[in-house]
Amino acid sequence: MEIKRLFDFLTVQIEKHADAPFIASKVDKQWKSYSFKETQDNCNRVSQLLLSLGLKKDDKIAIIAVNRPEWNFTDMGSMQIGLINVPMYPTIAEKDYEFIFADAGIQYAFVGDESIYNKVRPLMGKVSSLKGIYTFDKVTGANNFWDSLPALSAVNTGEIENRKRTINEEDLATIIYTSGTTGNPKGVMLTHRNIVSNIKSVQEVTPFTDGEKSLSFLPLNHSFERMVFYSYLSFGIHIHYAQSLETIGEDLKEVKPYCFTTVPRLLEKVYEKIMAKGNDLTGFKHKLFFWSIDLGSKYELGGGNSLWYNLQLDIARKLVFSKWKEALGGHVEFIVTGASAMQPRLIKLFTAAGISVLEGYGLTETSPVLCANRLDEKERCIGAVGLPIPHVEIKLAEDGEILARGANIMKGYYNRPDLTAEVIDKDGWFHTGDIGTWVEKHGNKFLKITDRKKELFKTSGGKYVAPQVIEEKMKESRYIEQMMVVGGDDKKFISALIVPSFLNLHDWAKANGETFTTNEQIVGNEKIKALINAEVEKYNQDFGKWEQVKKFHLLAAEWTVEAGELTPTMKVKRKVITERYATQVVDLYKD
Repeated sequence: MEIKRLFDFLTVQIEKHADAPFIASKVDKQWKSYSFKETQDNCNRVSQLLLSLGLKKDDKIAIIAVNRPEWNFTDMGSMQIGLINVPMYPTIAEKDYEFIFADAGIQYAFVGDESIYNKVRPLMGKVSSLKGIYTFDKVTGANNFWDSLPALSAVNTGEIENRKRTINEEDLATIIYTSGTTGNPKGVMLTHRNIVSNIKSVQEVTPFTDGEKSLSFLPLNHSFERMVFYSYLSFGIHIHYAQSLETIGEDLKEVKPYCFTTVPRLLEKVYEKIMAKGNDLTGFKHKLFFWSIDLGSKYELGGGNSLWYNLQLDIARKLVFSKWKEALGGHVEFIVTGASAMQPRLIKLFTAAGISVLEGYGLTETSPVLCANRLDEKERCIGAVGLPIPHVEIKLAEDGEILARGANIMKGYYNRPDLTAEVIDKDGWFHTGDIGTWVEKHGNKFLKITDRKKELFKTSGGKYVAPQVIEEKMKESRYIEQMMVVGGDDKKFISALIVPSFLNLHDWAKANGETFTTNEQIVGNEKIKALINAEVEKYNQDFGKWEQVKKFHLLAAEWTVEAGELTPTMKVKRKVITERYATQVVDLYKD
């Protein structure tokens, strides 16, 4: 059959191998799997529940939970009868829930656990459209999801099939509210055609293998992992949901996945743990470890390494890097990363270790993928986000803004035709707000992101500064964990707020006879300040004088999503951080 709607992917898999395992999660410390057929059965039970509640086509429900099979049952069970589901992060503030529920007109919410239920329950009296809440976990006083589902024998499959036939590819599948770094969230309207077209394009360039395993831990409510879920479904991949971010290491070893998706921050954490273990080694093992790291940092993609280099790399892979692969389950062929820039040195190291890291680029508004690096090393470029995927057009405007056009471009922002008109022009080009450039390598043209258009600023000398480029370069230092450039407008020079890598600084202190018990002691230490200053000066050499960081302030606490300093996709909220550390920024310019 021709796949035009998202739930068609499941129908096709049932025709091919109905009883093969599809979705798994941990229940009572054991992996519990649902086959393709069992998944469809549970989706149908959800559809029957929603129909019994009187919901009709284009009505909206919310899904708020960490990744779990119930999420998918509710997602596809609602879509196959024409409802529009609105997924949300479990971590956002109550005021954001209230805005989204009211803006979308949510009628029923399906939430994961008691903590989310307690945040959503007060909306029953505030949002007029909201009629009820169901919880996936057992929660006292709440309607339980599993208890509320009708028995399979009570499902009217004929009615559900009739509803399916009324849904076409131009119907809305979902509204995803973007977290954004300023203002209220915007509801991105995505049709079945938008997302299906993106999956079909990704299928042409992504080396997924039928029947393999994957581990999933990026939130399903984000457009990236949502599209990845359906891509896995289209290939018949057995998905395992990680128990939590804290158990990823354990889950990787148990599942032994063929591939997984991640954000750079999590891979950076993996690298930091590896380096911490390396620093604890002594004697020959210590020398061998850091020889391998140095060797890996010189790796060249696409066959640019000498025979002598490759012989040495074989030794490093057998003696050192093989342990990296073991830590990721021992079977990982590639890792896909997106949402923010990955440090080029880490991509080099992981690739040298035999673990391909494929960086991509896209936005919620583009369903989401626009560009991706491929498994073939000649179709990869470190520091760039890859080649445009098939059936998507990419061009650069005169000011360098990246424009995209294709079947994957959103229908628009819900309730905001004014904002839609601002980003989609009369010729159908979506204006991403990102600034980019083309990089030629191996006979291909790769897209490189240089900054966000709105984040560019001028110094008082009239020179433009792209803060993101500077921040990503400085973060190549093993002693700089997070960084935000400040200044511009009326300032003669730029400065920075820096969160140092406390893990690596403890290692430095140990090697240099220093002892620290608190982060405050670290950031207040003059030797540490001198060390960070030397790192800043080293990377300053890559920039023009007006782009160089002249002063910085070290912060004792890492920026987090929970504290509201990062978006759920780990992007820095510049306005929040600028306001929160206004005193420190003023101090940087006192003289």
